[in-house]
Amino acid sequence: MRKAWRNMAACSDSESSESVLRRRRTGKHSAEPETQSESREEPGVEVPLQTGTYWLTRILLLRSISFIYCVAFAVAYNQNKQLIGQRGLMPSREYLRSVKRYVGGKIGAAALAYTPSILWFLDWEDMDTNLDGIALAGMALSGFVLLSGRANMIIMAALWILYHSITSIGQLWYSFGWESQLLETGFLGIFLCPLWSLDQMPRRCPPSLISIWTLRWLIVRIMLGAGLIKIRGDRCWRDLTCMDYHYETQPVPNPISYYLHHSPWWFHRFETLSNHFIELIVPFFTFMGRRMCMVNGVLQILFQVVLIISGNLSFLNWLTIVPSIACFDDSALAFLFRPTGGPRKTLRSIQAEDTAEHSPPPTKGVCVRVVNVALGVLIAYLSVPVVINLLSPRQVMNTSFDPLRIVNTYGAFGSITKERTEVILQGTLSEDHKAEGVVWEEFDFVCKPGAVDRWPCLISPYHYRLDWLMWFAAFQTYEQNEWVIQIAGRLLANDSTVLSLLGHNPFEGREKPRWIRGEHYRYKFTRPGSSSAAQGKWWARKRIGPYFPPLNLEGLRSYFKSRNWPQPDRQ
Repeated sequence: MRKAWRNMAACSDSESSESVLRRRRTGKHSAEPETQSESREEPGVEVPLQTGTYWLTRILLLRSISFIYCVAFAVAYNQNKQLIGQRGLMPSREYLRSVKRYVGGKIGAAALAYTPSILWFLDWEDMDTNLDGIALAGMALSGFVLLSGRANMIIMAALWILYHSITSIGQLWYSFGWESQLLETGFLGIFLCPLWSLDQMPRRCPPSLISIWTLRWLIVRIMLGAGLIKIRGDRCWRDLTCMDYHYETQPVPNPISYYLHHSPWWFHRFETLSNHFIELIVPFFTFMGRRMCMVNGVLQILFQVVLIISGNLSFLNWLTIVPSIACFDDSALAFLFRPTGGPRKTLRSIQAEDTAEHSPPPTKGVCVRVVNVALGVLIAYLSVPVVINLLSPRQVMNTSFDPLRIVNTYGAFGSITKERTEVILQGTLSEDHKAEGVVWEEFDFVCKPGAVDRWPCLISPYHYRLDWLMWFAAFQTYEQNEWVIQIAGRLLANDSTVLSLLGHNPFEGREKPRWIRGEHYRYKFTRPGSSSAAQGKWWARKRIGPYFPPLNLEGLRSYFKSRNWPQPDRQ
């Protein structure tokens, strides 16, 4: 066992004593292969890098994963206190207490399996500080990896644990598929790294092919899951009409969505066919050799870039680019690195040493090999229910079959809403909401459509969680989304926590509203060149009816009490 650990530790050294002794043994002949190599190079002409190595791929993968982590932790830092903090809409402290009761009143293996989070072991009386501390630690660690391109298993595991600790207690606000996708991608990123070393290119620890293939397997599952759920889901994916609606009805459109929505019908049909080709056919290129695997990588990345441009879909598409990078080896990615100096120069030296007559290829410690093989076996085992789900006519998307979310099912937009509806919150200072001439003033959210003349936001990869949930609430009822009523009650109390999640408070600096109501509207993009568009209006809307009736604080007291919510004016 000691020998195995010594071998594993050797993986963290950029240069082993073995290589030093080898140079001593070769003596003056050690420079001979290098001299011969240099004599074959023409001045000013760079010899192409060898194919089949993944040193530069690893650096790019680690930086990409850390970028997504950094965005995710920034979102958590800015919004967690309002959503799951001490005075949040769904306090995580109450959630942990309910889980503790459910598992028998003890914080043990059952509690950790149900809700894997380090918050179990922290002081729940100061939950805001805990949440901020986790988010700031995650931002610091991911920022270091992003800027330096250096990481080890300890750092990547810490990032995974920190984000898992948030998502596990995030409840409704962290119910999106990209949370599980980030956790799976981050878990695989742990095994790209050496155990201890922070060297960008640790000579004794080349990137594992098993790790590279687990990431390739991830992009295959993501795309097949997304493609199959569409074909089996909404009929419009089969008759090629879904893109007639998507840009207008997606959760948070951006300005480009407006113009794409008004594209010709034949362009929308082409988009839908291209979507099916990229999601259902192209993933199989991964298994057809190096060139076709790179074709898959290129097409997947271009596809995700188009999706990023066309709407505010959080960091989902940015995250999906990450495993696509594993389709490329060092030779393909060399153009992204400076020709002289840095990783590219180090790689050239490594490849020259590997091909030299007196230099055997680098070897990994026994423990490292065991860990890599164990990773491959684990992913294969956990993929069984996922593959069965893919093949099933009753396929479900964005589901985890293990509590740690190591291997998951994915999919997006299996159903397309054909019309856009919005919940608009309005308040009035009038004592009698039924009186004639009552003036109702609208609250605006940060990003979701509200005022018809407001410019659609452009925020990807950032994400406003409440705005997304309001999109879901709009095609359901308030009885299915009781948290909407909690928001209304806290707006009546002029609650600063909830107000910080909104973009505009019409009662700022004035009295608190006496009544709040929810109105249900149907929204459509205005047509370019129309009189409405000329007036600066992006949207045309028509009232459907009330979403929830006018409410005041007195009328909400019993409602809040029945749901064990703190009274809005006593928080």
